[in-house]
Amino acid sequence: MPRATKDAPAKTAAKKAAAPSRKAGGAKKKAPALDKFLEGQLEELELERANYLRQAETLQAEADSLTEDREPGDVQFDEESGEGDTLAVERERDLALSARARQEIEEIDRALRKIDEGTYGICEVSGEPIPKARLQAIPQARERVEYKVGGFGRR
Repeated sequence: MPRATKDAPAKTAAKKAAAPSRKAGGAKKKAPALDKFLEGQLEELELERANYLRQAETLQAEADSLTEDREPGDVQFDEESGEGDTLAVERERDLALSARARQEIEEIDRALRKIDEGTYGICEVSGEPIPKARLQAIPQARERVEYKVGGFGRR
C-alpha cells in the first residue's frame, strides 16, 4: 500500500497539468486547473459579462438613435413635452445605464483576472477568504460583506 499512496499525488498533479485551459476572447496563457466551485464562478462571470456587454451596447445604440434626426439645440417647449425635451432626458438615462453596465464589465474583468492569478475570493481589505455564499450571489465581489457595508470589522 505505501506505493499507492506515493503515486496518488503524482496522478493528481498529472491530471491537473493535462486539464484544458479556458479561452476567453483570444489566446491567453494557460490558467491553473480550477476546482468545481471556481469553474462554476468562471461560467457565471462570463455569462454576466456577456449580458452586461449586450445591455451597454443596446443602451448606447438607443441613445445614439435618439439624436440622429435632431438638430443641435432643437428643444421643444409645449404642452405635450412638458418643461423640456424628454428625448434628451431619455438619452441621458440610456447613457448613464450604459456607463453603469460598462463599470460592471470592468468589475467582472477584474474577477476573471483574479481567477487566472489564483487570488479570486480573497477580500481586498482584510486578506481573508470571502464566503462562497457571497461569491455565488455576487461573483465579482472584492470584499467581505462586513467591509463593504461600512467597516464593522475594522474596529
